[in-house]
Amino acid sequence: ATLLYDSNPPAEELETELKASAMIDAVTQEGSDSSVSELVDLVKVPEKVGAGKSIVLIDHEDSFVHTLGNYLRQTGATVRTLRSGPSALSAMEKMIEIGEKPDMVVLSPGPGNPSDFALSKSIEFLIKHKIPGFGVCLGLQGMVEHFGGTLGVLSYPMHGKPSEVSLTREGVTDGSIFTGMPEVFEVARYHSLYGIKDKIPPELKITALTEDGIVMAIQHESLPFAAVQFHPESILTSPAHGMTILENALRTLKYEEDEFAPKSGAEIVGSLEKLSTEELKSRLTGVGLAATGSKSELVVRLTLFTHKSNELKAGRLSLSDLSEADLKQLKQGLGLESSASSKEELFESLEACLMQ
Repeated sequence: ATLLYDSNPPAEELETELKASAMIDAVTQEGSDSSVSELVDLVKVPEKVGAGKSIVLIDHEDSFVHTLGNYLRQTGATVRTLRSGPSALSAMEKMIEIGEKPDMVVLSPGPGNPSDFALSKSIEFLIKHKIPGFGVCLGLQGMVEHFGGTLGVLSYPMHGKPSEVSLTREGVTDGSIFTGMPEVFEVARYHSLYGIKDKIPPELKITALTEDGIVMAIQHESLPFAAVQFHPESILTSPAHGMTILENALRTLKYEEDEFAPKSGAEIVGSLEKLSTEELKSRLTGVGLAATGSKSELVVRLTLFTHKSNELKAGRLSLSDLSEADLKQLKQGLGLESSASSKEELFESLEACLMQ
């Protein structure tokens, strides 16, 4: 943040303490205490919107990144922070290759211009791999430029300044990241650059504005991309409002469901654990798999079947490339009730099972 001649020292001190505490929390965070876990088991806690989801937070060298990461973790999601640049894109490529594609990538605030951090390349990567994106401050500016808009420079830098923003007609529609929010609320601004309203491309819908017409939020009309110019994680923005925006982003920004899209093991297990033991057994016997064992064993077996079946149908698994030993191991893991023993027989029985 930039200190101006009219900065409020107490407010600046509070903001600094918030950032420092978030960084310390990120460094020292440990696993949950067993006694706490036992207590939570006794209380029915609503599932968080980010539970089971993975977020990559791309850091554009900003002091707010740890605070933003802390807010994102409060949604229940797992957050991995990567410093912007080729190494971040390479790390995400590897995550995708091993079936751990993030559910969302958040483009953090940062100093300078979007081009200083090659934000357009990051956005191209997200579009190519069908990963939803959410931007904060610099992240919004990067989206504006990437989709053909133009940035301007404010006549007076808004660093550490509260502003009242109003939702537009697009900001109160179904699927907006502002669902459940008041139509007018106060936010924290830390920026000099902004998207020029009259030069925002038509596919980017303006969802929030300041009183003097400065664009404060955008949402793509067809892609799962949205961004805010203000800081939802700042102490000058109500924490309740900031969390609501991030939760809405996780809830609404997603590509249409691809039946055979890669799903994390946690997602598959989570959906199967909701089934009764009888329902699990019925599904297993329906595809020719053993239905013996505890409920946990049934879930594991059906999870393996679901994953391998989706991979085969989507063309990401080639049974013919597996060795005879691998095919036998897969048959055993699935509990496939078949007398197949040769590689050819194993291939045929596994293909018939998984293609159902």
